[in-house]
Amino acid sequence: MRYLFVCLFLILTGCTGIPKGIEPVQSFDSQRYLGKWYEIARLDHSFERGLQRVNAEYTLREDGGIKVINRGFNTATNEWEEAEGKAYFVKDSNQGYLKVSFFGPFYGSYIIFDLGKNYEYSLITSHKKSFLWLLSRTPTIDETLKKELLEKMESLGFNTQDLIFVDHSEGK
Repeated sequence: MRYLFVCLFLILTGCTGIPKGIEPVQSFDSQRYLGKWYEIARLDHSFERGLQRVNAEYTLREDGGIKVINRGFNTATNEWEEAEGKAYFVKDSNQGYLKVSFFGPFYGSYIIFDLGKNYEYSLITSHKKSFLWLLSRTPTIDETLKKELLEKMESLGFNTQDLIFVDHSEGK
């Protein structure tokens, strides 16, 4: 059922544009971006609703794209859910501007608009500012850094009041 929602989401919002006021990071290094990321915060959407301990794994594909594996623990069913997608650069590989698909020919924007100097955190949006993710290489993030990133997101017009902070503890 969750995959139906993801498919519907991509059909309805399959857009690879960039929201006003958002600039993808430049001098992007996809090799440094590969690996595991933990979702620290997100705006709510049906395809992630009820999921905690969410993480994403990025690896190279044979065709030059990036394989995306998203995983999250569904607290209602007490089971892990997983979705596999593929991502490709929209312009060039030096820019944090990709298109991602989890089903067929439908793509949505994956715009990295802030990235830690050592690739320790990442801020991502899509074609609309109602999509927002804060990712980290670790399951938690320093409170001072989190506050700075929240202020940046808010200054760019994101509704930070509605952010869901992901629980990565084993008990949830």
